[in-house]
Amino acid sequence: MLRDNALEGNHFVVTGGATGLGKSMTKYFLELGANVTICSRKEDKLLAAADELEEQTGKRPFYVVCDVRKYDQVENVIKEATAKHGKITGLLNNAAGNFISPTERLSHKAFDTIVDIVLKGSYYFTLAMGKHWIANGIKGVMLNIVTTYASTGSGYVVPSASAKAGVLAMTRSLAVEWAKYGIRSNAIAPGPFPTKGAWDRLFPENLRAQFDEAGKVPIGRVGEHQELANLAAYLMSDFSAYMNGEVVTIDGGEWLKGAGEFNHLDAIPSPLWDDIAKAIKTNTKAK
Repeated sequence: MLRDNALEGNHFVVTGGATGLGKSMTKYFLELGANVTICSRKEDKLLAAADELEEQTGKRPFYVVCDVRKYDQVENVIKEATAKHGKITGLLNNAAGNFISPTERLSHKAFDTIVDIVLKGSYYFTLAMGKHWIANGIKGVMLNIVTTYASTGSGYVVPSASAKAGVLAMTRSLAVEWAKYGIRSNAIAPGPFPTKGAWDRLFPENLRAQFDEAGKVPIGRVGEHQELANLAAYLMSDFSAYMNGEVVTIDGGEWLKGAGEFNHLDAIPSPLWDDIAKAIKTNTKAK
C-alpha cells in the first residue's frame, strides 16, 4: 500500500506480535523499513516469529517476553526496546483474548481473564508508554485493535465487548488529552480476519460447521491479513498525521448487516453449549 521505506526511521512496539494478526502487521512494518519490538508471554513463540519474519523480510524484529497484565514487565519492554533500537515512535496494542459463552455460564475469574488481558494490558502499555513519551518530549502514535462490537455490544462475548469498549473509550479520551504532547491515538475495528490459533479456540469445529462467518459479510468473504496490515501501517505512519481519535472499521460491511458480531449464536441450543465449552477447553489446553 505504501511506498518503499515509508516507515524508515520508526521504531514500533507491537503487543501480541508473535502470532496471528500481530505477526502479519509486524511483517509489513518491517518490510516498510521500521524497527519493531514484539512482545508476548511465551519466548518460544517469540523466537519462532522472529526467525520466520527475518527469513521473510530480511529484517529481524527484537523481542521481549512480557505478560501485559504485569506493569513492571511492560516497563521493562520499553526499557529494553529503547536500549536496542532507540526512541520508540509507535505503540500497537494488539494483545487480546476471547471466548464465546452465554454470560450466565461464566465465572468471575473467566471474566477477569479477558478484561485483564484486553483492557488492563492495553491501559498498562498505554500509560507506561505515554509517561515515557511525555517525560522525554517524544511525539508518538498509539494504535489500538478493538472490535466492531466495542461500539455496538454483542451477546456471547460480553467480557471481550466490555473490555474492548473500554479500550475504545481510552483511545478517544487520550486523543484529546495527549494531543498537546504530540501523541496521536487511533483504533482499528476489524471484522472477521481468521487466524489459526485464535479461531480454533474461539470456534470449535462443531460450531464452525454450523456458522459460516463469510456468509455474514456483505462482500462475501472474510478479511485477508494484508488488508489489515495496510490500514495499520497507514495509521502508524506520518501519512495519517491529521487522524486522531478515530476508529476505522474494516469488516466488509459486516456490522451494518447485523450489529453485534456474535448475536446470531442465539440459534445454538442450550445442550450444544456444553459440547462447545468442552471443545474450547481442549483446544486451549492444546495451545
